[in-house]
Amino acid sequence: MSEQDRQKQLVGEAAAGHVEDGMTIGLGTGSTVERFAESLGRRIAEGLSVRALPTSEASIDLAHRFDIPLIDWTVTTHLDLCIDGADEVAPDLSMIKGGGGALLWEKIVASAASRRLYIADSSKLVGALGTFPLPVEVVRFGHQATAEKLAAHCPDLARREKGGEPFVTDSGNFIYDCRFGRIDDPAALEAALGAIPGVVECGLFVGMADSLIALRDGVVVTVDGQTDVWWG
Repeated sequence: MSEQDRQKQLVGEAAAGHVEDGMTIGLGTGSTVERFAESLGRRIAEGLSVRALPTSEASIDLAHRFDIPLIDWTVTTHLDLCIDGADEVAPDLSMIKGGGGALLWEKIVASAASRRLYIADSSKLVGALGTFPLPVEVVRFGHQATAEKLAAHCPDLARREKGGEPFVTDSGNFIYDCRFGRIDDPAALEAALGAIPGVVECGLFVGMADSLIALRDGVVVTVDGQTDVWWG
């Protein structure tokens, strides 16, 4: 097991410990969340009662794999807790997400939760956002025109592909990955991108992380605010 995989396993297991009996949770997407789902599945097998609302088709598959009971929006629009991963986390706990293409569903689910807990290995902790390409989800109709407007903010962008074909999100949209470099004002950029007709959502998650589980000097810690931050 690589050091990164070991860290993913540790933070995933720690996150599972935050799930209490009777909770309705948001189930995130990604390889770190997979470790969380595996640990949660073990707790469910031992008697923990929990319901999960998925953030992607991939997280539906995770739930089935680890016997996590699923619900949908017809059951409830309120979640006790959302647990998800991140592609980058800055010292102010703003994040870039969407490397797996689930940013829209992830943001909708997170916005419905009373508490949002994110998990990340050390490689995801950065001094400033922007090294990781920012995913921007756009509707397929007129996506070429939308891309031109995106290029006014970020000339270095490309429509995401998978297997030589355009990548299509679970909502049927395209994603443009935008290489901004350093992003000094994530909130302003999020607002500017959201004002472009055709943009559905972007992968900037600003002010959404209530807590973060990560490793500091090899020890799992929970960051509950900027005063707990040590990187950057």
